[in-house]
Amino acid sequence: MILVFYLFAGILVLLSAKSLLGGIEYLRFFRTELAKPRSEFTPFVTVIAPCRGLDPELDINLEALFRLDYPEYEVVFVVDDKNDPAATVIDRARTGSDRDWVNSKVVIANKAKTSSQKVENLREAVLHASPESQAFVFVDSDARPSSGWLRSLVAPLANENVGAATGYRWFIAKKPNFASELRSAWNASIASALGPNTASNFCWGGSMAIRRDTFERLSLRDRWEGTLSDDFAVTRAMNEAKLPILFVPQALTASVEDCSFSEMIEFTTRQMKITRVYATPLWLLSFFGSALFNGVLIASFLIVVFAHQNGYPVYAALATILLIAVCSTGKAWLRLNAVKLVLTDTHDALKKQVWTQNTLWILSPAIFLYNCTAALASRRMKWRGTVYELKSPTETVIIAD
Repeated sequence: MILVFYLFAGILVLLSAKSLLGGIEYLRFFRTELAKPRSEFTPFVTVIAPCRGLDPELDINLEALFRLDYPEYEVVFVVDDKNDPAATVIDRARTGSDRDWVNSKVVIANKAKTSSQKVENLREAVLHASPESQAFVFVDSDARPSSGWLRSLVAPLANENVGAATGYRWFIAKKPNFASELRSAWNASIASALGPNTASNFCWGGSMAIRRDTFERLSLRDRWEGTLSDDFAVTRAMNEAKLPILFVPQALTASVEDCSFSEMIEFTTRQMKITRVYATPLWLLSFFGSALFNGVLIASFLIVVFAHQNGYPVYAALATILLIAVCSTGKAWLRLNAVKLVLTDTHDALKKQVWTQNTLWILSPAIFLYNCTAALASRRMKWRGTVYELKSPTETVIIAD
């Protein structure tokens, strides 16, 4: 049995060391991208913002869309009900005294029948883009883009061979609590999966840009029909077309909101249920990785506590715990320092995350293991008030709305 422990402990230590090296590359990538000259590729683009319900500080998030450092663009807001409370916030955002130079409109989408409501909203919104628009830019209502977000996100599209450009989210709690900080640490591990390797990158629909001609050539609007996840569907389309997905560090956006423990579990489990259906190999890898981490760490602690005498097993267990702690803390520290380079507007909040980001990595794998197990048991989930069941990547059933 101890030989089995040695084997799996060795695998986990090697994976942890690889992860630490990945953290070094992540920080280097951010610095390299930020050192590049400002892009002058600024075609007229359409920013599409689907909304439903009242996200925390929704007004601040939407107002940010009118303060972007970009010559000419339009914003298309889309809801599925004119009486949605988000509609009132949208109207206030559109009527500010400094909004006249940005064209904007509100679109009412049909109620979804065979896809998620967000996907239905996006499918409707693209039909209302200006004929002048050369690219579609998608942003979630819980994302707070910086002034340079749009210019940076659109810049890679100057190369017609680029499939899509993407950012990602970083959770920041307004009033930090354990659940909110654990969700941020959980999400951070996914954020650092993006980087210079365009073959392994994925799109995140909350901060994503696609050339209009690419969008139409790949028939993405049609491919969205029947799907729940807009970004996984786009990622699959790009991979099939062998078009690279570029991660843009400057397109990282803050999501400023708190959550309870149950909300954290609901969010993280929903992500893994979606991953199971749309990217099964990735879900299996998460399942294996989280099970390996938890199994080896628990075994190591048990050996240290209950071993009858000191010997190689105890020394191996202590070494395993130490090496994993050093690698994991190092990775978290490198990742947070990379994020600080781009989310400068939230510097004070990020400083407060130093302790939680550098410690909660030990609990994140347990949450991942629960999420993966829950995804194995059920494909049903609740999202923005609607209950869905994922039958396949192209078949979504609405259970209740």
